[in-house]
Amino acid sequence: MPPLHAVSAPPTPLRALRLASLTEGSTLLLLVLVAVPLKRLAGWPLGVSVMGPVHGAAFLIYAGMVLQHLTAQRIAHRDAAQLLLAAFVPFGVLLVGKVFRRKALATA
Repeated sequence: MPPLHAVSAPPTPLRALRLASLTEGSTLLLLVLVAVPLKRLAGWPLGVSVMGPVHGAAFLIYAGMVLQHLTAQRIAHRDAAQLLLAAFVPFGVLLVGKVFRRKALATA
């Protein structure tokens, strides 16, 4: 069996941004679809108390990475706007896959 480090591809800036996008989208879904209903329907506010700050941190890191990619001219203004707007919509992370596919094809 080959060593683990030989199997994985080296991280690229675009791959890191895609991972941050998936993480941010996942935390939003957990907050909206799990934590908030538990608070409202079951009277269990701990989920929101935990997931709220986790999602907030994930969003800030993601927004910072999008702006970093924009200033480094790795993504266009239109792509940055799409990525940031999708972060406000549950399941929006699924809508921005075309941005990452287009960028991956352009760099290949």
